[in-house]
Amino acid sequence: MIEIESIIREATFAQKANADTAVAVPRDVVNKFDVEFVNDALEDLIAKKVFSDELENEEAFYIVDLGVVLKKYQEWVHHLPRVKPYFAIKCNPNTAIIKTLASLGVNFDCASKAEIQQILGCGVSASRIIYANPTKMKSHIAYARSSGVDLMTFDNADELRKIADSYPDSRLLMRIITDDSHSVCRFSTKFGAPMDHTRPLLELAKELNLNVVGISFHVGSGCMSTTSFASALGSARQVFNEAEEIGIKMTMLDLGGGWPGTDSDGIKFADVAKTVREVVDQLFPEDVEVIAEPGRYFVAESHTLVCNVFAKRTVESDDGKHFLYYINDGVYQSFNCIFFDHAHPHPIVFTPNGRTEGHRCTIFGPTCDSMDCIAKDIFLPELEVGEWLYFKNMGAYTVAAASPFNGFKSMPVTFYVESPVPML
Repeated sequence: MIEIESIIREATFAQKANADTAVAVPRDVVNKFDVEFVNDALEDLIAKKVFSDELENEEAFYIVDLGVVLKKYQEWVHHLPRVKPYFAIKCNPNTAIIKTLASLGVNFDCASKAEIQQILGCGVSASRIIYANPTKMKSHIAYARSSGVDLMTFDNADELRKIADSYPDSRLLMRIITDDSHSVCRFSTKFGAPMDHTRPLLELAKELNLNVVGISFHVGSGCMSTTSFASALGSARQVFNEAEEIGIKMTMLDLGGGWPGTDSDGIKFADVAKTVREVVDQLFPEDVEVIAEPGRYFVAESHTLVCNVFAKRTVESDDGKHFLYYINDGVYQSFNCIFFDHAHPHPIVFTPNGRTEGHRCTIFGPTCDSMDCIAKDIFLPELEVGEWLYFKNMGAYTVAAASPFNGFKSMPVTFYVESPVPML
């Protein structure tokens, strides 16, 4: 049985030891699992001046709700009972999240030696890891071999020859190219074997006496079309047939990533799952093991980022006042998602006190780079220095790529909570 409280305590201790504060919010703060939960938690945190004891006065902080992660797992099992999730830790390598998912039985998608080391360091066995980088350094392959991580992907002949030399007894999934034209972040320009290359690659693998056990694909991050998954599944079935024709028995199908993190992403997870469930059952017999590599699906909704307005500038123009606000997190920290993940974070004013929107403003991060702009020409109530904004759904591709540029913290202080999880 999963023990979230012990995971929170461990995360708190570990991050304090690393000089990054992590605070477990008292359980009486957490009384709802709905849109009001974040507001209630923040109200309590700020009202009790938790940050006055634990934080510097102007320090940004995260509220990480591990109850959301449990809820997302329940939804996955409900909608895709046949598909085993392998969490893509590149999306968010938070140890508390990893241990929560591991306790639920979720496996892990790693793309490097360091990611494999992190998962193994969390007490997860090597058999629960897929090394899902189609192009790998020889030294990283050697580490995977020495650690017992034997499931890997490839998409070209040179990679096959490298694997034959470095890890000939590994289990391999051929990653095929897909139509990712409906996705926000497209990967097929970098990875994936074209469909007219799949048979020659299978023949080469057989010649090299390598063990190709299945097919993988990735429809692109932020996929907006269920038909992309259906089309990719049809292509995978075609390669399964080619393998049978040349005497290779495939037993695994990897659906990759692209799963939506929230229902406001433009497509609903339940709709994607329905299409995938029906097509998988139609095209692949029950003895084929089906896995996937969700990232943002599990973590996007779990993080709320709270930022302080530490500076303000008023610009007079013919169409009225334009306010420039400066907050203590920016595009070099959590908001790197604007550039790397095509995100559009929406600021919410904490305790607006009945003020109406109507003032044009621009929000900048803390660095001395003018590119450090979080939102431009939006409308908010007029704010004063010292007020707070918060941003929901900040768990995916935010902290993972943050940097300490210009001397600002790459990781804000973290408060862990566990909201109640409703039964489906």
